[in-house]
Amino acid sequence: MRVLLTGAAGSIGTVLSAGLTDRGHEVVAVDLLPVPEGFTGDSWHTADCADPDAVGAVFAAETRTGPLDAVVHLAGIPTESSLPVALHSHVVTTGALLDAMVGHGVTRMVYASSNHAVGRVRRCESLATDVLPRPDTFYGVAKVAGEALLGLYADRYGIDALACRIGSFLPQPETVRQLSTWLSPDDAVRMVQACLTAPDPGFAVLYGVSANSRGWWDLAAGRALGYHPEDDAETFADRIAARPEDPAEAALVGGPQATEAFYRPALGEG
Repeated sequence: MRVLLTGAAGSIGTVLSAGLTDRGHEVVAVDLLPVPEGFTGDSWHTADCADPDAVGAVFAAETRTGPLDAVVHLAGIPTESSLPVALHSHVVTTGALLDAMVGHGVTRMVYASSNHAVGRVRRCESLATDVLPRPDTFYGVAKVAGEALLGLYADRYGIDALACRIGSFLPQPETVRQLSTWLSPDDAVRMVQACLTAPDPGFAVLYGVSANSRGWWDLAAGRALGYHPEDDAETFADRIAARPEDPAEAALVGGPQATEAFYRPALGEG
């Protein structure tokens, strides 16, 4: 498949660029940053995904070479900010990409949503994907809005749109909470591969976490799409020291982001 990968210079993007290439996909990368040393994909575009003209130009240039089959959308500020900044970064970019997809006949988007879309939900042993959104931050609010936008375009235009509520993407877990929320690099590639190849998924939500023994999420939705995580954060449990903040971080799904340390005015500085 020819896959347009946004946010390709980021931590997940770098892993996916190499991982999808290894799996035989042609990776067309987009990022605000110039092409990094060691990039293994097929082409690189330095562009702002919130600029519809820039996005349209990327699609036009690439479709002259051949059709694009899917978009994997990772671009966006990965930390908390003001509400306008978060919406611009995560919702406006998604809208620009979806409009370009409709205009160029691209029928699948894999979207990097977040566990923070349900971050104010009380932690349980098996949280399903049909729980009502309860974001913990403006970042989480933007991810909820991004998921809603995907659903709208799936209904209007028949796009296959898959929202991956990513947990804690790291080389290895670093806190007790992350023993439950970890997504390993290898499982991230497995997850996106499944989302790219699942037949006729329509609009779907799955949890982007590994097969953690202490996991909080029901993995059934991902497994139904062909995502079968293989890694378990428990492998690293004996390396992680307990901290006083661990109980508070385990009370709600969003962990630290659900605490008062992240409270701020919606229209304040990001």
